[in-house]
Amino acid sequence: MHAVTVLFATHARYLDHLTGPRHPERPSRLQAVVAAATGAAGEAVTALEPRPATRTELELVHPGWYLDRLSALADEGGGWIDEDTRMSAASVEAAALAAGAGLTAVEALRRGEGTAAFCAVRPPGHHATPTTAMGFCLVSNISVVAAALAEQGERVWIFDIDAHHGNGTQAVFESDPRVLFVSLHEWPLYPGTGRVTETGTGAGAGTTLNVPLPAGTTGDVYLQAFDEVIAPVVTRFAPTWLLISAGFDAHRADPLTDMGLTAGDYPPLVRRAVELVPPGRTVAMLEGGYDLDALTASTGAVLGALAGVDTAVERPSAGGPGADAVARARAVWLEG
Repeated sequence: MHAVTVLFATHARYLDHLTGPRHPERPSRLQAVVAAATGAAGEAVTALEPRPATRTELELVHPGWYLDRLSALADEGGGWIDEDTRMSAASVEAAALAAGAGLTAVEALRRGEGTAAFCAVRPPGHHATPTTAMGFCLVSNISVVAAALAEQGERVWIFDIDAHHGNGTQAVFESDPRVLFVSLHEWPLYPGTGRVTETGTGAGAGTTLNVPLPAGTTGDVYLQAFDEVIAPVVTRFAPTWLLISAGFDAHRADPLTDMGLTAGDYPPLVRRAVELVPPGRTVAMLEGGYDLDALTASTGAVLGALAGVDTAVERPSAGGPGADAVARARAVWLEG
């Protein structure tokens, strides 16, 4: 085994989740991400075969009646759930394998088979609430993994870098003190959640951290937000696992968003995050990202960061707006 081994979990069945012609969340997204695994970080990347999440594991997040409803629609051949979200006959199986990829990665990391893991999955998951499929998402993949870890006594940090706010993940854990949810996202943008004042409820007060950022925000502002706001909060929480909702639609080429990142902005952000958890306790799971070239470049950059090598093909971005948004978040969390 290499001194640094990044486990790369994916499955051909993900390609059978069909969303219809011209849908942004299409099978070619996965092919673009998989292509990155054979790039510059390829020597450190090892394939990992995911298992499906069990019904019991899925029910840590989603009630049985909701899962039954998805299965019934799959049995009918699939169809539209809302104006954005469509499933096919194979989508339920793909979703179980998507959540299961993260669980498989955790199991392999605990056995010492790798130093980090990247799960190239679809359908994505961070918009799915416990009882609602939305935003291309059916099952809250990363939430299933986090819930399983929390049940085992772990303190879990979910770091969502998708340009869209992970409303589903937040809904699952906003009252759970065992899980810290941190999101950097474009504001205003779908789904309209993720205000800086949303900081958790009840026993989970203080374990939801949102940094909403304006269109055009560049990588230097992301790092400022991390260093000045996120790192102090994460350090105080003292997580034992890091789960990254690795959406790459904050890339400046993405057709659905207006952020200013390049592939070169992801490695320093990921490296900073990994340093805040114990070694061998990081799992990244694919979320959004709809420009195929940007997906390949950004995934390759993150794989390189996890492997400890420089694979970025684009220079980091700088000079965009967002400093005021970081100051507001700092005031809420550190100066209030």
